[in-house]
Amino acid sequence: MDNSSEEESDFSESEINDYVDKPYEQLRTGRLVVKTANGILRCPFCMGKKKQDYKYKDLLQHASGVSKGSKNRNAKQKANHLALAKFLQNELASEADQAPRPAAPTPISQDSEKELYVWPWMGVIVNILVGEDRKSVCDSGYWMKKFAKYRPLNVYIFWNDNEPRAQAIVEFNNDWNGFVNATDFEKLFETNNHSKKNWKAETNLSLDIFGWCARADDYNSNEPIGEFLRQRGKLRTVSDIVNEATQSRNTVVENLTHEIDLTNENLDELQYKYNEKTMSLSRMLEEKDQLHHAFVEETRKTQRLARDNVRRILEEQEKLHQELETKKKKLDSWSKQLNKREALTEIERQKLDEEKKKNDMRNNSLQLASLEQRRADENVLRLVEEQKREKEEALSKILQLEKQLDAKQKLEMEIQELKGKLQVMKHLEDQDDVGVQQKMKEMDDDLNQKVEDLNDLHELYRTLVAKERESNDELQDARKELISGLQDQSSNARVNIGIKRMGDIDIKPFQNTCKQKFSPDEAMIQASTLCSLWQDNLTDPNWHPFKVVTTDGDSQENIDEDDEKLKGLKQEWGDEIYNAVVVALKEMNEYNPSGRYSVPELWNFKEGRKATLKEVISYIVKSIKSLKRKRT
Repeated sequence: MDNSSEEESDFSESEINDYVDKPYEQLRTGRLVVKTANGILRCPFCMGKKKQDYKYKDLLQHASGVSKGSKNRNAKQKANHLALAKFLQNELASEADQAPRPAAPTPISQDSEKELYVWPWMGVIVNILVGEDRKSVCDSGYWMKKFAKYRPLNVYIFWNDNEPRAQAIVEFNNDWNGFVNATDFEKLFETNNHSKKNWKAETNLSLDIFGWCARADDYNSNEPIGEFLRQRGKLRTVSDIVNEATQSRNTVVENLTHEIDLTNENLDELQYKYNEKTMSLSRMLEEKDQLHHAFVEETRKTQRLARDNVRRILEEQEKLHQELETKKKKLDSWSKQLNKREALTEIERQKLDEEKKKNDMRNNSLQLASLEQRRADENVLRLVEEQKREKEEALSKILQLEKQLDAKQKLEMEIQELKGKLQVMKHLEDQDDVGVQQKMKEMDDDLNQKVEDLNDLHELYRTLVAKERESNDELQDARKELISGLQDQSSNARVNIGIKRMGDIDIKPFQNTCKQKFSPDEAMIQASTLCSLWQDNLTDPNWHPFKVVTTDGDSQENIDEDDEKLKGLKQEWGDEIYNAVVVALKEMNEYNPSGRYSVPELWNFKEGRKATLKEVISYIVKSIKSLKRKRT
């Protein structure tokens, strides 16, 4: 629940105190959680903010500050935080005194607190009888085993050959465990009446050893034991050691608490940056998906256009071949007629000879044209095969590109996740954990490998895009070549594929309408004149009979039916001529709106649309096969 947004409250400033009871009751019943299961204090009304965890004092200060109000806080937010402050003071006041403080162990008695001990803790052993077993008795290992239960660190033996008895110093740990072991060591001798007091009161030389904890009188003695104690230790009371240990622990705790606070703040900041990077990466992936979808759609559209262009070229080639055959038949007919006129006068014979020469020249020209046509057909077939092969390569490259794009997106996601994890692991590197460092090394190696894979995918992606563009350019060039090769072929009702000049007005509706109003000879003249007049109107850049219409956010240009010229044309000459002019206007506006002149286009006359490259190539192939059958 996030009540810290700047939404408008439904009560005024004066009603804040009345509204406090409801959120306070929710806090008291536990519907709104302030203290989490692990003991962390949080503001339940500011869950979306950067800072989440508070100490008791900081959270109380935060709640009081918001409730007393700043100008950018509304009345509802102030009331919620006023209830939080009230809840902290009434229900969680004990949290204010729960800062951990280490406690020093309590000394045994007040007298021992003031008594001076040698520190680090030392034990004294006297009256060690050196006899025949001197080697073992004067060995520190022997005494280490003997008093092993008190965990001594070392035992130092003091003796010489002139004396039959030796002394020893037992060294314990300098912590409280060492102090306990030293006092237990002393109690051992006290229970056996072999303490320091008993040693001083001893009048007869005993064969037993005596022992005690080293104190000030031992430290200040002139014996070798005193010199050793002065070199290795100091005189300290238990109270002094407790105070120093307590102060040292408090200092360490404060330093650790400060470091933990800094670490938590850094972790919160890293988590915030990681979330921000994750959201940015998600948006970037969505944009890439959209671009990829647009790229695939554009590629498919280009392929459809290429197939349409090839089909249109083939259809135009078929039409040219049919016209060539028609002209050959006419020339053959003329040649037969000339042969029948050989019986005419000399002048007629001379004319016939001239006609024969001309026919021969035309036949030669037709043969040359046929050879050129054959070469052009072979070039078209070769072009068709190359386009087919390149189209298959482009499709395979597109499929490969789609797979590489998916792999690239997956790699980028993994790289971003590894970077976020690596930042958190680097932050934990100060803990000197061998496992953490090993994990960081593995993650770093994995990240480097994935970055290299991503770079390889980028390079392959650029290569495939360049190849796709080159293939599209070649398809467009092929379409232009087919249009150029079929440019001289006019539209024919018997031919399905050919060249149509987009923007030229169809004269047939003019002829049909004029035949109804004029005599046959005059109708053709009127139709031609009227068609030329409106063709000139189409090329006039100052005449633009279009209007922009917006449908569902999509704007497009439509014919303005209220245009004066078009309205006059429809009223005077009827719908058929009006529709022919409108069709030419739309073609002009689609293919060449700025130049205002007609442009050639491969056309499917049977279906009344643009011819595809596949249709044109199929048409040319059929024409070539038909020529071969006729020649054989």
